[in-house]
This record gives sequence, structure tokens and C-alpha cells, in this order.
Amino acid sequence: MLKKILFAACATLAFTAAAVASPAAPKEGAEYQALPTPQPTDSGKKVEVIEFFAYWCPHCNTFDPLLTAWVKKQGDNIVFKRVHVPYNERMAPQQKLYYTLESMGLADQFQGKVLHALHEERQDFTRDEAVFDWVAKNGIDKQKFIDTYRSFGVAGKVRRAGAMMDAYKIEYWPLIVVDGRWQASPSLTGQANKDLDTEAKQQQATTQVLDYLVAKAKAEKK
Repeated sequence: MLKKILFAACATLAFTAAAVASPAAPKEGAEYQALPTPQPTDSGKKVEVIEFFAYWCPHCNTFDPLLTAWVKKQGDNIVFKRVHVPYNERMAPQQKLYYTLESMGLADQFQGKVLHALHEERQDFTRDEAVFDWVAKNGIDKQKFIDTYRSFGVAGKVRRAGAMMDAYKIEYWPLIVVDGRWQASPSLTGQANKDLDTEAKQQQATTQVLDYLVAKAKAEKK
């Protein structure tokens, strides 16, 4: 009888915990995680938000329009950055593509176009020449792009991305780090809220978690 009572009590507590889980009032260790070692930021009174992503990642692709709209909505509250994660040699041209566009001041302009080329048009960006041909067809100075692509500057950005992966404890993506202190992602939001049973719901709810974390960081900067 006692076992039945204890089981019922545990079940009630579990239900209650699930019921109060909410992306609008996220809990550390559930909808978001604190980094064991906070990382420095250089965003002044604005809140730094970094997305760790990869062009080839299908989840990054579907999350991108929503995240882009969220960044636009945040406006001057945040400084938004992207880090294209390293993976393997086959995908290295895509990482170099991103950092070359970034170095040329074209990353935001071409973010959606690159994702569309990869995920809708099924372009093969696993070879340097395929990347060069695509950028030329899209109105970018091919020789200037190639020179930047092969520069020490882009090589340094690639190395720094790898170091940031380690420092920010990045094990999967897309993953967002707010103020150098907190990780948030659709995966974490979905695990903490079982009623979010589709990726689209998890992604939408993650923007609520990000709203909360940005507001929290901004309040602490005053």
C-alpha cells in the first residue's frame, strides 16, 4: 500500500513539474543551460548572442528564417554573431564559404541564398571549385572571393571557430549562446516541454527562451 502511495505521489510531482515547464518562464537546467565557465563578450551594454550553426545542417536551415526574424525584432538590444562550426574535410569548403562571405561583408546578405542552394537546389559545396562557380553566378567577384577564401584571415577565422567550439562546450547545433553564459536550443526546449512535439514548435518556443535570456542579461547590465 505504501509503495502505491509513494508511486502516486511521484507521478503527481512529475506531472506538476511538466505542467509548470514553460519557454516563457524557462528554468536553468531545463530550457537553457549555464556554461560552466562564462566567456568574455565585447558588446558593451548590448547583449551578445551567438549562433553556432552549419550550412549543411538541415535543422539550422529550418531554424534560420525564424532566428533571422527574431534578431530583427530584437534590434539594438543585441549584437548577433554566427559561428560556422567545423566538422570534417568534406564539409570544410562550406565553412570557408561562410567565413569568406563574412570577411567580404556579405554573410547576412547571402545566408538565405546559400541555405537555399544547399537544401533546395541540392548544390554540392564539398569542392572549392563548386563554391567558386556558385558565387560567380550569384554576382560576387570570383577572383576577389578566391583570394579571400585562400587568405590567412579566413584560415584564422576557421581556427578560431574550432577554439570557440571547445570554449563554449558546443556538442550539437543549432545552438545559441546568450551573453557568453547561457546555451539555448530547440533541442533543449523540446526536451523540457514534451507538448512541443514538432521541430517547428520547438524552434518557435526557443525564441521565447531567447527573449527571456536577453531580458535577463540586459537587466543585469544596468
